[in-house]
Amino acid sequence: MANIRDVAKTAGVSVTTVSRVLNNHPYVSEEKRKLVLEAIEEMNYHININAVHLTKGVTKLIGVVIPFINHPYFSSILDGIANEARKNNYKLILFQTDYDLDKEIEALEMLRMKQIDSLIICSRECEWSIIEEYETYGSIVVCEDGQNQNVKSVYIDHYQAFKIGLDFLINRGHRQIGYCIGRRTGKNSKQRESAYLDTLDKIGEPVREEWIFDHSYTIEDGEKVVHHLLRLAEKPTALLVTSDQVAAGILMQCSKEKIFIPNELSIIGFDNHPISEYLQLTTIDLPLENMGIELLHAVLKVDTAHHKQMPFRLVERKTVKTL
Repeated sequence: MANIRDVAKTAGVSVTTVSRVLNNHPYVSEEKRKLVLEAIEEMNYHININAVHLTKGVTKLIGVVIPFINHPYFSSILDGIANEARKNNYKLILFQTDYDLDKEIEALEMLRMKQIDSLIICSRECEWSIIEEYETYGSIVVCEDGQNQNVKSVYIDHYQAFKIGLDFLINRGHRQIGYCIGRRTGKNSKQRESAYLDTLDKIGEPVREEWIFDHSYTIEDGEKVVHHLLRLAEKPTALLVTSDQVAAGILMQCSKEKIFIPNELSIIGFDNHPISEYLQLTTIDLPLENMGIELLHAVLKVDTAHHKQMPFRLVERKTVKTL
């Protein structure tokens, strides 16, 4: 494979001249530019882009740590990151971790080894102190409330987002409220659980563990929630579901089981996924694609804000009954 020195020798010019032609430098005569271009074509020369990036100290690669690619919450964030990365001539390297700490460390190590320029962590397992240790090697931004940390963050206040749904149900007469969540150990999940516990305490209702459904990620998981509800002696009048996909599964299975929504069970979803409008599901709108854009801006330092909170809103449709 020809290199830049071979091109220079064939064209009868210096390596510097070849470099200037390759980089569209203006201070090259047309005669020499023509000789270099002819040599490039004759030798089928291609720039070693890795060498160029090494010389410049950049790879034009951004790492994205994401637990699941096929989960609507994370895939929507990823869409925003990917579209904005393309506009800025960056490519992405995905680290699908399934919440494996070692895989997250692998991404941080690639940053340390300069194999990527920066890193976006959509959901973390690492302690903040570990992430901070790697900040000297490149820009890192976390998709989580990091206001008390040195690491940059773009986030949604999941406590308040969950609370707005709970308050909506309570204002419509519901006091027996359950909820569905992905994993209870997650950082955002803990904020949601705190909102739930605080709200029940405020209205004087006990916490019923059998009304809390974790490991709920998919439509099929929503169907399982309904099967579980059918076995309960005492059932909630409303469910707050942290994924529109799971809520869709609940709605479909309720239809099969002749459980009438919202007369027998009120449901609020999360994300405002397109499926929620089709099903007329009341939901909490989270601007996930915009959050992906802001994460990209933060890691590229387009936005200088150290911490950025994203807005949210409740979208009322037809799955909540007033008691």
